[in-house]
Amino acid sequence: MKNYYFDTTIEKEVLENYLKRSVTAAFFIHTKTLEDDLRAIKNLGVKFIGRASGIWEPDLDDKEHFRKSKYLADRVHEVDEDIILQACIFEAVYRHIENFKVPAYVLEAFGLPVEERGFRFEKMRFPQKPQGFIWGEDGALPDINELETRLWFYYRATRYIDAGYEALHMGQIHLYTANDRGMEKMSELVQMIRDYAKVHARRHKVLLDAHSHGISIRGKLLLDYHAMPFTRYPVLDRKGEKLVLVREGFSEGGENPNGWSAETMPYLMEYDNWGGKVVEDFEQYSYEERAWFDWWGYDQIGWFANQDEEGQKQFLEYTYKWTAINNVNAYFEIPFRRTLGEAAVSMKRADNGEMDYQDYYQINKKSPACPMGFSQEDTVKHLWDMGDSLREKAGNPPGLLDYGAKNTYDEATGMKLPEKIVLYGSFQPYVGAVKNDSNSEVTRMYYIGDNTYTLSVVIPFAGEYDYAVSTYGTLSATYCYDTYPRSGSSNKGYFKVEKDNTVVRFRYRFMDNLVTIEQFED
Repeated sequence: MKNYYFDTTIEKEVLENYLKRSVTAAFFIHTKTLEDDLRAIKNLGVKFIGRASGIWEPDLDDKEHFRKSKYLADRVHEVDEDIILQACIFEAVYRHIENFKVPAYVLEAFGLPVEERGFRFEKMRFPQKPQGFIWGEDGALPDINELETRLWFYYRATRYIDAGYEALHMGQIHLYTANDRGMEKMSELVQMIRDYAKVHARRHKVLLDAHSHGISIRGKLLLDYHAMPFTRYPVLDRKGEKLVLVREGFSEGGENPNGWSAETMPYLMEYDNWGGKVVEDFEQYSYEERAWFDWWGYDQIGWFANQDEEGQKQFLEYTYKWTAINNVNAYFEIPFRRTLGEAAVSMKRADNGEMDYQDYYQINKKSPACPMGFSQEDTVKHLWDMGDSLREKAGNPPGLLDYGAKNTYDEATGMKLPEKIVLYGSFQPYVGAVKNDSNSEVTRMYYIGDNTYTLSVVIPFAGEYDYAVSTYGTLSATYCYDTYPRSGSSNKGYFKVEKDNTVVRFRYRFMDNLVTIEQFED
């Protein structure tokens, strides 16, 4: 039985238990299928609902926004009182917020005189007006160095905490803190939010994350965990618009705000969105050109939603396995509900049989209760039932920027081991690298001790592939099917995978020059 208990602080294991059952449900407070959404949450066993409330451009009625936010939290907690809901405080402010009154408690918290006034949009903008930070006359990226911005952020945070939300996504934190040298003002604000949560939050705790690899101040981390989107690489020799994920991701370690320390903090990875389609007219570009426009001309969730049902199932499984073995401290935040914008999908409704456009991805089984669901609940249940088996059996070491073998010597001979060993071949594009790149950082192997290097990859498509091991990242001595070195790129061994999304682990033992391959299907 997983432990989901916390109060005031949260242990690392409990935090990870929540992240293992996390979904992203953008602007969930506006759903039109709440009853079926609650059914799906219970069916899946969701424990963390990301982006459930929040604004980019403000709702006209702020009181109604928080009324809806609280109503959603109350309904979700009727299903499972342990569920954490997350709200968002994004890096965007608009002139319309001048209509929202600043509560007395917010002014008092900052030592300001209580007065009847609204938020002051002009005082939130970057005084230097950097390119891209000012959006016409009525929109801007806010400057956390400005007191008015901190009033706004604190107001949003405290209102969401009062509504029952126990996590806050703080958006692109490195943008709005650009003027905040050493994150001094941001650190003060974060502490104020945490202090408020100790008194007012459901379990006296609010979890904070942002799109960041980590912010360490004198060894102490600002955020409870981190969050980031995926990066892709297009595969051009398959039918359709195929993508694989690039092996990357880093989460700073140190002392967590909850009192425990780790070399790498837990973090979430998700399919991001930024408008749906990246280009308006696909026809004006060649197949190869469009392959390199973000995700084939879409944002991440837009591309995913525009795959057929089997393609979505395949990519969900691939992403889950890829995350588990490449970033063992990361967890795939499953798309439950996400805006599609310009990438809206045309589909037949389940309630009346008519064609319609679905402008949100919904994981729900398609039914009259959710007439335009994408029917991936069973896929996610299967993935979550796998638990941590692949992470434990085939996961790569967690420090992606440290491959090991620094100043390491063979005990018997005194020979210095190479710090860089690269696995290369025809499989490389399927893991986000350039084909036959013997110097690739993407398929660099990890040193795990005892003269041994290892690398696990997810091969998304069944088939036969060639490979070799390049010592020192050069072609002067390569190894594959036997223990004798060859020079040049033609020296290759072969391996075959029978099923899509097969995990393959390669091991190379220096001095013996032995290469072994092991496959894991589930």
